[in-house]
Amino acid sequence: MYCSGCGQALAQGQLVCPQCGRQVAPPVPPVPGLQFELENYSSKIRVLSIFWFIYAGLGFVLGIAGITFAKAFFAGAMGPWGPWTHGPMPFFMGPAFLHLMWLVILLRSLLAAAAGWGLMERTQWGRLVAIIAAIFSLLKFPFGTAMGIWTLVVLLGYRNQALYEQL
Repeated sequence: MYCSGCGQALAQGQLVCPQCGRQVAPPVPPVPGLQFELENYSSKIRVLSIFWFIYAGLGFVLGIAGITFAKAFFAGAMGPWGPWTHGPMPFFMGPAFLHLMWLVILLRSLLAAAAGWGLMERTQWGRLVAIIAAIFSLLKFPFGTAMGIWTLVVLLGYRNQALYEQL
């Protein structure tokens, strides 16, 4: 330990600097309850990461089911119930559009899975990816909105940022 006034080396337990006479500041006691708060926050992050994995899997499976249904519906495979059973697929539901939707579903699922993985491993990039995924998922009502709000509440703010860095 060193004196804050003159830089003189001090012995352990010395209350006054022998060179300049300045009083040594007492050691700062540990913050009460910090370990409990860290453990509580750690469990919140773990549960949030598990939900991001579930959200990614469900989004992928339901997206594939939706694309398969749309392709069959607009291609006339639904029998007399399909609106375009006797003609070509409408231009807005062409193969390029369905491929674009496939890409969007894949990217959205990968982003959610990356957010879950980053939070599970408690990496700095994981927090950032989870915030970005939360912002994108806010528009996907109701489950995406709930996931987005929950993620933003848990990860944003100075206190939560400091706790996440402590993990």
